This record gives sequence, structure tokens and C-alpha cells, in this order.
Amino acid sequence: MDITLKKWDVGLKETLSDICGKIDRAYLSDRLPDPYTEDDAAWFINMVSEHDGKDGVFRAVCADGRIIGNISVEQKSDVYRKDGEIGYYLLPSFSSKGIMTEAVGRICEIAFSELDIVRITGHVFAPNKASARVLLKNGFLLEGTLKNAVFKNDKLYDLLIYGKVK
Repeated sequence: MDITLKKWDVGLKETLSDICGKIDRAYLSDRLPDPYTEDDAAWFINMVSEHDGKDGVFRAVCADGRIIGNISVEQKSDVYRKDGEIGYYLLPSFSSKGIMTEAVGRICEIAFSELDIVRITGHVFAPNKASARVLLKNGFLLEGTLKNAVFKNDKLYDLLIYGKVK
């Protein structure tokens, strides 16, 4: 399977909206609208066009030319400005195939070369073992656990903090 990362553009808003309507949100931030509309996709793609390469790197994850997910590294601000936070999601039918492991490796290379950062941080809900494995396979280290730090779907979760230094 050929895995590539593609820049988002306005012509992809319907695809993004479709993907976001099908992803598993169990371990994702609530800032991702649900339901996810084409207007939400247009807002995201507009935001990406303003920030990509400046204080973030945002890419569509593609398998054999088909967009199947999203991945980004967003540079933080203030005293945290040398750190970027990674986030990603994939259509469920493509998980556990090594796709996101490859995508994370590529986005880290891009982020370290394009952004003025020295580290990338990943936040993982403790039960999300697959996401933790993806980060570990890419050289991230478990740096700590924040107990009962996440409240999602009426459940409290520990938050695992992973880091990768340039």
C-alpha cells in the first residue's frame, strides 16, 4: 500500500466532511464537531491555508491515492512555542495496517524541518493502546501520566503524555 500525505485544499471539503462523519471519536477531542458538516470542513481547510508551514503542518493521510484520514502538528504558543502537538485520525477500516505509523513518521519529519520547534508532544487517552503504539514505534517516549485528566462520554480517563525531541 502506497502511503502519502497530501496538503488540504478547498476542493477536498466534501471528502473531509465524509471522513469525519465515519471516524471513531471515542478517544478524540470534543473540539471536532459532531456532526461534521461541509461548513466545518470549509472552516478547517481555510484555517489550514492560513497556518500550514507557519505554525502548523496539516495533511490528509492517503492510501493508494484515497484520502482516509487526517494528521497534523500544531505549534504551541507563549513559553511552549518550541513544542508542537500531534493529532491524527483514520477511517476505522484502515486501522491496524501500519498506515498511521508511517504517517506519523512523515509528519514529524515535515514538522521538524518546517516549524521552529524542538519537540513534538502526543496526548493519548490511556485505553487507546493503538495510538500509544504508533507513537512508540516513531521514537516517542512516555513522559508521564495525568491521572483522571480527561472527561469524555461521561467517563474519566488518565492522559498519557508522549514526547519526541528533534
